[in-house]
Amino acid sequence: MVNTKNKKAIIRPSWDEYFMEMAKLVAKRSTCLRRSVGAVLVKDKRILATGYNGAPRGLKHCIDIGCMRQKLRIPSGQRHELCRALHAEQNALIQASLYGISVEGSLLYATNQPCVICAKMLINAGIKEIIIGEGYPDKMAMDFLRQAGIRVRRI
Repeated sequence: MVNTKNKKAIIRPSWDEYFMEMAKLVAKRSTCLRRSVGAVLVKDKRILATGYNGAPRGLKHCIDIGCMRQKLRIPSGQRHELCRALHAEQNALIQASLYGISVEGSLLYATNQPCVICAKMLINAGIKEIIIGEGYPDKMAMDFLRQAGIRVRRI
């Protein structure tokens, strides 16, 4: 597209770039000391819900009291139950649920590949495609998503 007033080309992001940039912005709200993750649920080019990783509402965040996983030296991708935080994907699904928004058939844009727990939730929520920015050390999650027929793309 060209702006005829000053003959300057206007470069617009693709929809994938646009929504991934939104996920990166959402990730900036993360309160995790180890990894900032953002997720955006999208259907028909409309944002349905967003989420970032952090403690449940009303509970103290890791940025305030420290990281239990760091203290216990738990490697990334293991022992998810030993963490104060909900994952970004979980928070996006919960946000949609709180407001009665169906996410069936939607896309998930996430700054990182989902873990196996999030993958199982996304499968049952009816997410049809996941677009990620970075990987995550969880092969089982990718196996489950593949078995469920959910396309995962990395951009």
